Amino acid sequence: METLLIVLVLLVATRLGGLVAARLRQPMLVGELLAGVALGLMLASFKFNLPLIELGREHHVMALTDLGIFFLMLLGGLEMRPRELVESGVRSMTVAACAMVLPLSAGFAVTWLWLPSSDLRFAQSLFVGTALSITAVPVTIRVLMDMNRLNTRVGRLIVSAAVFDDLLSLVLLSILTAILGSGQVPGGLTLALIPLRVLLFVTLVFAFGTFLLPRLTRWVIGLDVEEMGFSFLLVMGALFSLLAELLGLHFILGAFAAGLFFGRETVDSQLYDDLRHKVTAITTGFLAPIFFASIGLELDLSAIAEVPLFLLSLIVVAFLGKLLGAALPARLFGLSPQEAWAVGTAMSARGAVELIIAGIALRAGLFESNAGDSAIVANLFSAVVLVAIVTTIAAPIGLRLILSRAGGDRTP
Repeated sequence: METLLIVLVLLVATRLGGLVAARLRQPMLVGELLAGVALGLMLASFKFNLPLIELGREHHVMALTDLGIFFLMLLGGLEMRPRELVESGVRSMTVAACAMVLPLSAGFAVTWLWLPSSDLRFAQSLFVGTALSITAVPVTIRVLMDMNRLNTRVGRLIVSAAVFDDLLSLVLLSILTAILGSGQVPGGLTLALIPLRVLLFVTLVFAFGTFLLPRLTRWVIGLDVEEMGFSFLLVMGALFSLLAELLGLHFILGAFAAGLFFGRETVDSQLYDDLRHKVTAITTGFLAPIFFASIGLELDLSAIAEVPLFLLSLIVVAFLGKLLGAALPARLFGLSPQEAWAVGTAMSARGAVELIIAGIALRAGLFESNAGDSAIVANLFSAVVLVAIVTTIAAPIGLRLILSRAGGDRTP
């Protein structure tokens, strides 16, 4: 009954919050996050004796949030098209790399200057830099679709660069996970082996997904057992996730890879559409809202009053890092000034992946070191989540304003 009570309260609160956000033309995850925040404030204010108060420490609820992360990354992989990524070429990769390196280095530097000296100072700074370097692909795609700009020169560049951005962030997450696992900065050899482990994972998954997965999928579907295709997708996601864990990486790499290889090139269009529909329903209708609410419940709004300058510096770095990092190379590739600023503004939105990384870091105890002595460390998690909320709200508004004023190319 305890689990059912938690699920009931979280689903009702997050669905209402998401509905309000959608009516205000904002991403639903913002409403779901804020619903979690409001719920936490209400429970704390009225001292309700509910197990929801200890949400982050309940084992069965932590399992639900892990499933939420798994399905979010599985859905992210399903919605990407590897062939289009390859065809997008050097331009998108360059924009993505610049849009990642600038906020990553600036976020790391700013956090390093503010944080007190500790064993986890490097890991905490790298966490912030990684979080600020991420782009929210779904938020960006939704705005471009609403304005009929998805299949334009600017739209294709934004989406492909954002996808490359997220792929690079997964590599950074692997490095961060290795640091969190050891509790300190790995030695030179250990650090050098991380890219090799990532490369080994990618090679094994690519070989399996390209040569064996299509044949296995056809055989499994041929068994003509109800919902066998959906079960097979989950099995592959679990296997790839276990492989990632065995290599010292995070399981979200496996979930993402499984979704990526279940595209229309691997399975037929009808099965792909069916799988995507089922995963979307479970993710957006059940597990993702619970995950976002759990992040919101952990958010402490007192960070706004306790570390206002640090929070403001992170927001400025988050916006300027992405804006300049993406707009300048886009301008060099021949886009007009307004189109280049549109690319930079669109890349500024954060979202689910940043919150996933924040949740992983919170679970690993990254914010416990010196928390009693340093207001910055004590509010580091909340500051990063607040940056995600602010950028996720502001970036779509700015993108709409820029694209509405730009003539631009509206043709594929």
